[in-house]
Amino acid sequence: MNFLAHIYLSGNNDLLKIGNFMADSIRGHHYLDYPDEIRKGILLHRHIDTFTDAHPIYRKSKHKLHEKYGHYSGVIMDIVYDHYLAKNWSKYSDEKLDDYAATFYKLLQDNYEILTVSVQKMMPYMISRNWLVSYASLEGLEMILFQMDYRTKHRVNMQQAIVEVKQYYTEFEEEFTLYFEELQQHCKEKLLEL
Repeated sequence: MNFLAHIYLSGNNDLLKIGNFMADSIRGHHYLDYPDEIRKGILLHRHIDTFTDAHPIYRKSKHKLHEKYGHYSGVIMDIVYDHYLAKNWSKYSDEKLDDYAATFYKLLQDNYEILTVSVQKMMPYMISRNWLVSYASLEGLEMILFQMDYRTKHRVNMQQAIVEVKQYYTEFEEEFTLYFEELQQHCKEKLLEL
């Protein structure tokens, strides 16, 4: 899962959201350097990634991209699954996606000093391009795939994956819906453990 899902699956705890959001830039035991609620967010992020990578539905989706995009098929699928979450946001939240995103961006700005350096550098682009809302449209999805391709030095032309997204659009959406139901339940259980 990508940014939107990680934030959403953190529930209403602001520090947990921050930890879950920036977890990819925190390696190994460095999560112990953070306050308790941020640590929980980082650990939740890791549980989500482990659950996702092993899940048969996610693997089925990713397999459709693997021949052409190799290792990056997972990166692409994470972004594509965020597209379906954003597109169907009203099924998952009573709050409008625009409002949810604006609240989260403000949360990042208000807690700037807690963020990792890489997140601090990325944040202005994320906010100015409104990534969380951009996920909802195919045009926004294509833009995000292009930006990810740029960040990975154009190794596999990720933005071209929009062709496969359109080709398998309904299948991917059905797979996401089934998978995300299970992931939400898994996260509720993990949050009780943490």
